Amino acid sequence: MTHRQVCRNSGTAGIHRRRDILARGVADEQLRRMCEGGALRRVRRGIYTEAQAYAALDPNARHRIQALAALPEMADDAVLSHLSAAAIYGAPIWGMPMDRLCITRNRRYGGRIKPHVKVHCAPFECVAEVDGMLVTTPARTVVDLGRTAPFGTAVVAGDWLVREFGLTATDLATELDLGSGRSGMWAARQVVKFLDPHSASAAESRSRVRLRELGAPIPQAQGEVFTAGGRTLGRVHFYFGDSGVVAMVDGAGPGGRRPIRTAQRRDIALLDNGFHLVRWSLDDLSGDAVFVRLHAALARPRSARPDGFIRPAPLPEPRALTVRQL
Repeated sequence: MTHRQVCRNSGTAGIHRRRDILARGVADEQLRRMCEGGALRRVRRGIYTEAQAYAALDPNARHRIQALAALPEMADDAVLSHLSAAAIYGAPIWGMPMDRLCITRNRRYGGRIKPHVKVHCAPFECVAEVDGMLVTTPARTVVDLGRTAPFGTAVVAGDWLVREFGLTATDLATELDLGSGRSGMWAARQVVKFLDPHSASAAESRSRVRLRELGAPIPQAQGEVFTAGGRTLGRVHFYFGDSGVVAMVDGAGPGGRRPIRTAQRRDIALLDNGFHLVRWSLDDLSGDAVFVRLHAALARPRSARPDGFIRPAPLPEPRALTVRQL
């Protein structure tokens, strides 16, 4: 039996269990050769996936495979949480390895760290269901990341979660109150205060984090720019109040990935109407050049400001989610 037949006839969602493979008539020695030859990849003991397909997956999709492989062997009250919950939702994970599952059990004590799983223990009242997997709710996930992950990692994923699921300040405040007394809550509150649902890409979120580190003014994300007469000039990634200074992150999300000519027309229209455009890439943020350019732009005299105006871009419709009480 070939490895293609093995993978087509056993398991689901890329997960192939040893017992199912052996039931198809494959001997252990043949299974070992499939792994050594690069046809199959061992995900964990007794569980395999197609190596080539796995290599082509992004980190979140690989983490999903790891979760699907591990959850059947875990306690019934194990809920994916922290970075794992964020990955299952599809949030961007920046600056953190994804080689260990994070789960939370609905109890106060008993947390532990294993080679491939970190078990947290904390009470919660409800969970979400994503593709048959139980995960902490988006608001709970934001707060857990704020407590345990670096500030930038938590903001990048948190921006995405509040935007994707339409989380409100009340949603997050409620979850912060529920977590009162847990370690890391001060850090979680700083993250929650910094989140912006208008941030439409990881590059925008990372830019805001870096500007904070540099001590630069923090812009508003995703603005629609108009002339004084109300004619649309285009959308920008960032704007700094009514200063007339707008900014774009090269290649980042809505407003950035447009045909070159369309983007050039927008940029020319902004400049012709008195707006000051600053552009940068993520690589530019490693130094302080962006801070210097922004400082110079924001120091322009008020008389140089445009007559136009900027409105926040509309937020997307919140994604539907199945949430149930435990």
